[in-house]
Amino acid sequence: MPASFRARSAVLLPLMIVVALTATMFAFTPAADAASRRQQKINVGMDIVRHQKGDRYAYGAAGPNRFDCSGLIYYSYRKAGFRSIPRTSGAQAKFAHRIKRRHLRKGDFVFFHNGDDTARNVYHVGVFAGWKNGRRTIIHAPYSGQRVHRAPIWTNGWYAGTLRGL
Repeated sequence: MPASFRARSAVLLPLMIVVALTATMFAFTPAADAASRRQQKINVGMDIVRHQKGDRYAYGAAGPNRFDCSGLIYYSYRKAGFRSIPRTSGAQAKFAHRIKRRHLRKGDFVFFHNGDDTARNVYHVGVFAGWKNGRRTIIHAPYSGQRVHRAPIWTNGWYAGTLRGL
């Protein structure tokens, strides 16, 4: 093998590796940026939900000072930038990406159901707020006479959904 060929190869090979690695890094950046922006919107939505604590429950209400369960989600996450989030808990359950309970993060949704764990059987929704005293908690607008508050999950008839990955 001629010396000039080996010299060119010694220069070109590292250069090609650098170009390939740089191109790969930029190829994955848009998806990572989109996921980061989505997570920021989820965090903003969670902050808005937290700020609604103490607001009164009203059936069919979607804010800004009175809410039903799905109205709280609709108001908070639309305000955070999720413009296509549906209004009702069943439609929200269809819209959200279903996840395993162990993958639940603050700002994700908890859908309560009667019967089969399908969107058509969802009767209530809350926002996962973390753990307290060894129990998962949600912030939700529970029912007439109550205010938006944080409460432990009271039943095993629920499943988790998220806006991550949408």
